[in-house]
Amino acid sequence: MTTSMESELLDQLDRRLIAALQCDARLTAERAARVLGLSARVAGRRLAALLESGAVQVVAVPPREGPGSTMLLRIKVLRGKLDTITAALAARPDIAFVDMSAGGEEVAAVLTAAAGQRDRLVFRQLPATSAITSVSAQTVLHVYADATDWRLDALTAAERAELTLAGAPSRTEAELSPLDQALARALQGDARLTATALATRTGYPESTVRRRLGALLRDRALLTQVIVDPRRLGLEVDANLYLQVPPAHLDAAGRALAAHPAVHGVIALTGTANLSAAVWLRDLEELHRFITRDLAPLSISGIDTVLVGRAVKRPGHAPAGRSGQ
Repeated sequence: MTTSMESELLDQLDRRLIAALQCDARLTAERAARVLGLSARVAGRRLAALLESGAVQVVAVPPREGPGSTMLLRIKVLRGKLDTITAALAARPDIAFVDMSAGGEEVAAVLTAAAGQRDRLVFRQLPATSAITSVSAQTVLHVYADATDWRLDALTAAERAELTLAGAPSRTEAELSPLDQALARALQGDARLTATALATRTGYPESTVRRRLGALLRDRALLTQVIVDPRRLGLEVDANLYLQVPPAHLDAAGRALAAHPAVHGVIALTGTANLSAAVWLRDLEELHRFITRDLAPLSISGIDTVLVGRAVKRPGHAPAGRSGQ
């Protein structure tokens, strides 16, 4: 068994605390203890160990962009050039997601930018790069779920309901007040900063900060994400699935996948593969069961499964090779 801290499996109590943080990013030890049936001392010690060791990070992420502003890119690359291409893509602030396929020939990236900037990259810069053999660009029509929605399957339904803050995303970043935007920026690196620390960073009174932060989280105008290496949860297989679904069944399939505990992202797209799902699973046998059993009732007419060899950049993560990854 490996003794590397980065690859040690987290135990069931840690998994339950991570799942609780996904429901409430600013979860206190006292609340965790009450809902999960722990002593406050144990809950506080284990939460502190997870957060202080870096095994778990809790960050604020920008609200989702509106329809039409985001594209999924599938880029075929010459062997031996993957690192160069993925590094260049990951360095772009308008690309929050870069995956390298296990086969070493494809890069998947999610691009969010204004039309002119998007077109320059997709139609001019990428095709003009000699290491790139083809580029497929599909516009995101609807987001059924993303990384902020994923919930580790480690709580009972009653526990999750009690821990989950009410509300649905209600505002875009542009609609946030100056105070709200200042809080969102301050929380990007650590969504658990105290109200005292936030007041110091933003220059607003602590009572005002506390009140606005509570409202932002309840309304989900401020989204949070719990970052943890899925391998430490026993999830060794990372895969992107590109699905063909008849229009009459597309919405039902998207909603069903969004509710599945293995799925950490699902989007509707233009193009032949009109639904894409990202999954974390324990092993290839579980992936096979997911495809043959879980997808079978969803009227899917075609599937392209791409194993991820390396997640170069994901929302909330720094690019590989930088701090925070």
